[in-house]
Amino acid sequence: MFTFKQFRVEQDRTAMKVGTDGVLLGAWAEGGQAILDVGTGTGLIALMMAQRFEKAEVLGIDIDRDACLQARDNVLASPFAARVSILHSSLQAFDATALTRNDKWGSGFDAIVANPPYFEHSLKNPDAGRATARHSDSLPFADLFGGVGRLLADNGVFSAIVPTESLEHFCAEAVFSGFFLSRRYDVKTTPNKPAKRCLVAFRRHRPESFDRREVCLQDADGNRSEWYQALTEAFYL
Repeated sequence: MFTFKQFRVEQDRTAMKVGTDGVLLGAWAEGGQAILDVGTGTGLIALMMAQRFEKAEVLGIDIDRDACLQARDNVLASPFAARVSILHSSLQAFDATALTRNDKWGSGFDAIVANPPYFEHSLKNPDAGRATARHSDSLPFADLFGGVGRLLADNGVFSAIVPTESLEHFCAEAVFSGFFLSRRYDVKTTPNKPAKRCLVAFRRHRPESFDRREVCLQDADGNRSEWYQALTEAFYL
């Protein structure tokens, strides 16, 4: 179990556990009134978005049934149960027509967030659930952006976290799908190491300005950096 200030996350039935990537994205991503969390896993990011955006209705979807069951339990045990829903579905099978049956999602999502599968050519983990969660076979980047294209509102924003080695491919798929990069934060573990992760945000329309930064999780002494401390202050105990 992982305990945050306003909720806790049980994770014994899910392949992917609470990690820094999910916390970073949940604390950094832009939101709105209707938010979709793709590949919700434990429900961590959905719960973080519900905490940050107090008027938002959040929907988390996942291809893994056990993950969805655990995410629902985590949501029900949280203060945000009335505003967070969990659905067992792949993004590819999540038909936009289903949104019209629910007024909350009728005009598309203001914000979509995803910590997507990103290992494209490496050996798969023998644990089938973990392999599905980590390998892009289940959700190729082209399919991810295709789903975002179907479901994102006209002025909405899609936020994700990807390894630096996957960034070029990820951004190329965004361009092919007609999206513009509006924010990019290169995340380093310590000041003297290269960035390992990138937080990125995309919009349908060319942004008037581009927010690009290089940030660190730790300072030279190994403590949380001022940036990371401020970003996660509302969550970490």
